[in-house]
Amino acid sequence: MKIHFISFRVIFLVMLLMPANVRGNVRLPVLISNGMVLQRDQMINIWGWADAGERVSVKFNGKTFRTVTGTDGKWKIIMPSMKTGGPYTMKITGKNTLTINDILIGDVWFCSGQSNMVLTMERVKERYPGEIANANYPEIRNFFIPTASDLTKVHDDLPAGKWVAASPANVLGFGAVAYFFAKSIYQEYKVPIGIINSSVGGTPIEAWISENGLKVIPQFAERIEKFKDSVFMNRMLRPVRVRSDQNRQQTYRDTDRGMSGPKPWYDTTFVPEGWHKFWLPGYWADQGVKGLNGVVWFRKEINVPASMTGKPAKLFMGRIVDADNVYVNGVLSGSITYQYPPRRYDLPAELLKPGRNIIVIRVTNNSGKGGFVPDKPYYLTAEGENIDLRGEWYYKVGQVFRPAFSGIGATFFSMQNEPTGLFNTMVAPAIDFKVKGFLWYQGESNTGKPEEYQYLLPALINDWRNKWQQDDLSFLYVQLPNFMEVQYLPSESQWAELRLGQLKSLSVPNSAMAVTIDVGEWNDIHPLEKKTVGERLALAARKLAYGDSKVVYSGPLVRSARAEGNRVVVGFDFTGSGLTVKGGSELTQFAVAGVDKKYVWAEAKIDGNNVVVWSDEIANPVYVRYAWADNPEGANLYNAEGLPASPFEVSLADVAE
Repeated sequence: MKIHFISFRVIFLVMLLMPANVRGNVRLPVLISNGMVLQRDQMINIWGWADAGERVSVKFNGKTFRTVTGTDGKWKIIMPSMKTGGPYTMKITGKNTLTINDILIGDVWFCSGQSNMVLTMERVKERYPGEIANANYPEIRNFFIPTASDLTKVHDDLPAGKWVAASPANVLGFGAVAYFFAKSIYQEYKVPIGIINSSVGGTPIEAWISENGLKVIPQFAERIEKFKDSVFMNRMLRPVRVRSDQNRQQTYRDTDRGMSGPKPWYDTTFVPEGWHKFWLPGYWADQGVKGLNGVVWFRKEINVPASMTGKPAKLFMGRIVDADNVYVNGVLSGSITYQYPPRRYDLPAELLKPGRNIIVIRVTNNSGKGGFVPDKPYYLTAEGENIDLRGEWYYKVGQVFRPAFSGIGATFFSMQNEPTGLFNTMVAPAIDFKVKGFLWYQGESNTGKPEEYQYLLPALINDWRNKWQQDDLSFLYVQLPNFMEVQYLPSESQWAELRLGQLKSLSVPNSAMAVTIDVGEWNDIHPLEKKTVGERLALAARKLAYGDSKVVYSGPLVRSARAEGNRVVVGFDFTGSGLTVKGGSELTQFAVAGVDKKYVWAEAKIDGNNVVVWSDEIANPVYVRYAWADNPEGANLYNAEGLPASPFEVSLADVAE
C-alpha cells in the first residue's frame, strides 16, 4: 500500500508540473479571438481542441451551449444565427476558461489572391492621405493571414494573427482593395465588416485550390500525386544549391569596385573619375550599357536651400530595378532588396546641409533591364519645398555578374507556387468560419499559360463554395488591369487571353467581375489606384450579396455578334443607362479579322445597346476583338454609369443573336 501511495504522489506532482496545454486545456483557432466579426444571419460555428472526451461549454449572448470532444480531441458547437450587433463577450470553458471580448456580428468577406490583394494602405498612403487620416471605423476589422504553405497535409489552424480595427494607425496594414471595399459596404449598410485577407504575392491560382477541386484538371491532378511520393518531395526540397548561391552573392559583393577600393564611392570625399552621363529616370540598357547584370552606381550633386535644412525630409526615388542602397551625404538612408516597392526614404533633420549635397545610389540588377522606372516620382521634399531629381546624373559600373550557372533545380521549387500549397494552410483552416462571400484578385502569375484560367477560376469558385458548404456564396473578382508597353498595332497578348478566361468565368452563377483596364499603370504590376477597384467590387456586392436591384454593378459585357455584310453588330449586356464613348467622340481598340485571324484596326460606332464594327480591309469578318492587348490604352467603351466594358474576343461561328 505504501508503494501505491508513493506512486500516486509522484503522478500527482508530475501532473502539476505538466504544461497547461499538455493537460488538455481548451484551445481555439486563431480566427476565434478578440475583436472578431461573426457572420450574421447564418449558423455560427465555434470550434477548437481539448482532451478526448472533455466537456466543453460556450456561453454567448445569454445562452450556454455544450458539447464533448471527440476521440481526436476536436470539438465544435453550432449556435443559432444572430442579427447585426455587438460588442459581445464569449466564454469557452473546459478544464480552463477562455474569454473573447469585443465580438461583433456583421458580414465577413474572405479576400484572397496574390500581391495586388496583399498591397497595403501603407503602399498607397501618398495617394490617399485623407483616407488614412479619416479611417476611424472601429466596426471594420481586418485579419491578415501570414504566409504559410504545405503540400503534404491539410492544416487544422491558420498561422498566428489577430483582428485589428480600422484606425489611422492600424489601417496602414490593411490590404487597400479590401479596405476600400469594406468601407464602401459599411457606409452603405452600416453593418460591421470583417475582412479575412489570405493572400500571397507572386502565387498562381492552382496553389489556392484543394486536391479535390483540382482532380478534374489532369495536369494538376498528376502533379499532386507526385507530392505523395516522399522520395520526390525529399529531392525537391533538398537545399542543394542554397549554400552555393549564398557564396556566389558574397563573391559579387566582395568584388564590387564601388565598395572595395580605398574609399567607397558613396563617401563624400571620394572624387569621381571616368563617370558617364545618365538621364534619370530610365534603364541603363537604353543608355549605352547593353546586357549588363551587375552593380551600377549613380551620383548626383544638388544644391539645397537653407530653408529645406534643419528639418525632416523625404526622398522619393520612384521604383528601382532590382535592389538599391541610397546614400545621402555619405549616410545610408534607405535600402530595398527587390524591384516592386516604391522608394520613399525618410531623412533625419540634420542630414541635409545648405548648399552642396550628394546623393549616391548603388543599384543591383540580376536580370532584365536595370535602372529607374519611368513615370514615377523622383524628388526631394521638406515641408512643402521640392527639388526635382529627374535629369542628368552620372554613373559608373561597379561590378559585372557572370551568367548564373544552370541546374539550380530545387532552389526554385516553392510549395506556395504548387497546386494545393496555399489551400492546405491558408484556406482550409478557415472553412468553418462563416462568410458572406469572397473577393479574389489574382491572375498575373498565370499569364504564362493563360488558356488554363477559364478552367481554373471556375474550379476555385466551385471548390471554395463546396468547402464552405454554400453553393450560392457571392464570388467577386478583379479582371487584370492594363500593364506593360502600349502596342500600336493589333497583336497577340497573354494578358488579354487571361482576361478572356476571367470573362468566361462569369458563367458561374452568382459571380461578378470588376473590369480594371483603366486603372492600371504601364510600368507597375502593382498599380496604386486601389480605391476604384475596391469600390467596383462593392458595387457587385451590393447587387449579388445585398440584393440591391437598382445598382448598376458591371460595365458592358459582350453578349452576341452577327454579321451584316462587312459589318459586325456586337450586342452588350450591362449597358446601364446606355453605351457611351468616354473622353472622345470615336470608339477605339476594336479590331476585326477574317478566317485567317489576321486582325486590323476597325471603325466602330454605338447603335443603341450594340456596337457596329467594320473595316474596309475585311470583306467577310469572322472575328472581333476589343481592348485585346497587355495595355489597351485608349479603350473607351463604357456605360453611362462610368463602368468600362470588358475586353473580349468573339467568333461569329460561335456566337449568335
